[in-house]
Amino acid sequence: MATSGAPARSTALLTDHYELTMLDAALRSGAAHRRSVFEVFARRLPPGRRYGVVAGMGRLLDALAAFRFDDGVLAHLDDRGVVSPATLDWLGRYRFGGHAWGHVDGEVWAPGSPLLVVEGTFAEAVLLETLALSVLNHGCAVAAAASRMVTAAAGRPLIEMGSRRTHEGAAVDAALAAYVAGFASTSNLEAGHRHGIPTAGTSAHAFTLLHDDEPQAFAAQVAALGPGTTLLVDTYDVARGIDAAVRAAGPGLGAIRLDSGDLIALAHSAREQLDALGARSTRIVVTGDLDEHAIAALAAAPADGYGVGTSLVTGSGAPTAGLVYKLVARSRRPGADEPLEPVAKASTGKPTFGGRKAAARRYDATGTAVEDVLRVLDPGEPTEPGLSGEPGDGMRPLLVPFVRGGERVWHEKPDGSRRHHARVLAELPPQARQLSPGDVAVPTVWGR
Repeated sequence: MATSGAPARSTALLTDHYELTMLDAALRSGAAHRRSVFEVFARRLPPGRRYGVVAGMGRLLDALAAFRFDDGVLAHLDDRGVVSPATLDWLGRYRFGGHAWGHVDGEVWAPGSPLLVVEGTFAEAVLLETLALSVLNHGCAVAAAASRMVTAAAGRPLIEMGSRRTHEGAAVDAALAAYVAGFASTSNLEAGHRHGIPTAGTSAHAFTLLHDDEPQAFAAQVAALGPGTTLLVDTYDVARGIDAAVRAAGPGLGAIRLDSGDLIALAHSAREQLDALGARSTRIVVTGDLDEHAIAALAAAPADGYGVGTSLVTGSGAPTAGLVYKLVARSRRPGADEPLEPVAKASTGKPTFGGRKAAARRYDATGTAVEDVLRVLDPGEPTEPGLSGEPGDGMRPLLVPFVRGGERVWHEKPDGSRRHHARVLAELPPQARQLSPGDVAVPTVWGR
C-alpha cells in the first residue's frame, strides 16, 4: 500500500515471534499460499458493559502501510536466527496484497460480530495478528470507556488529560479514541498536531506554588492568557482561592478548576460564592480521578465540564477489549479462486465459528437498533461481504471495505468518525446508556 511523503518507520517487528515461525513452517509445508480468512472479534464484553466502540482502524491501516521487512529488520531476524534464509528472502518481498473489511471507527459493536475481516494467503495474513490486536484492543477499550463518560456527562464537555498516566505513544492514541467517542478536547499537543483534535490547558499547582502567593500567581496567568482563562483554585483553600481568582480576573473570569476534595459539595459552594461575587458566567471545571460513575454522581452538581485522565487511558477498569484474531476459513490448495472451507476450534471456553461472514444491524420501525445479524457466506458469493437488503428493509451492513488488492480504499478523518459514533449511539435502545451492569444492548444472532 503506497503512502505519500517520507517513508514511515517499519512496523514489521510490532509482532510476536511465533507469527514468523508459523510462516516459516507453512512455507516449508506448502500451506502458506492457501487462501485464508481471519476475523477479529470478541467473545464477550468486559463486565458491566453493554456495548463496545471501535477505535483504531485508521491507525491500523496506517501501520499496515509501513509493514515492510526492510534491510535493518531482516538483518535483526537473521542475526537472531528467527527464521530460515528462504523465509528471510520471502519476507524481503512482503507486501500485503489481500483484502480487508470491517466496522469503521466510531461504530458500536457486539460480541461475536467481526470487527475486522482479513483475506489473503495464510502467509500474508497471519503476520498481521499482533499488529491488529495491539492497535484495536487499546483503541476500543479507551473508546468504550470514553463513550460511557460522555453519556454520563449529559452534554457537558469533557477534556482528555491522561497523557502522564500511560505510555507516550498510547497517550496520543487514547486522545484520538476519546475524541471519536465524544470528548471535546485533549491536553496532548501531539494528538492535536497529528489528528487535528482541539487542545486545552492552562496551569497546574506548580505554577501557583512558584509564586509568592496565590493572588500573584493568578494575576500573572490572567496577564498572560486574559480573563477568560481557567484558574486552579484548590492549591491552598478553595474559598480564598475563588475570591483571589475573581479579584484577579474580574467577574468575567472564564472558569475555575476544582481538582481535589469533596467535588460535589465544593461545586455547590463554589457556585454560590461565584454568584455572590458577580461572576455568574464563570464556569466550574471538575477534575481529579474521575470515571463515568463519578461523573454521573456529579450530574446534579453545578459543574460545567470535566477533565478525565487515569480512568480513561486505562479503559476505566477494562484496559483491553478482549479481541482475538482467528482463522475462520481457508482453501485446500493455493490459488485466489480456490473455494474456501470453514474451519473452527472447539477449545473449551474458547470456541470459534467457522466461515467467512456477513454482518448487518437490524432496526425496528422507530429506527432503534434491535440486533446484529451474522450469516456465513456461501463459497460462490462476492468477495466483499455484505448482507443483502433493499433500502427500507431495516438492515444496515456493518462491514465496510478498507483494503482491496493491497490498496487502501477507506479514509476517514476523526471528525467523521466522531459524527458516526454520535449517530450510532443515538440508535441504541435507551437501556444501552445505563451505567449499571446489564445485557448486551444489541445482541448478535445468526441469520440465513
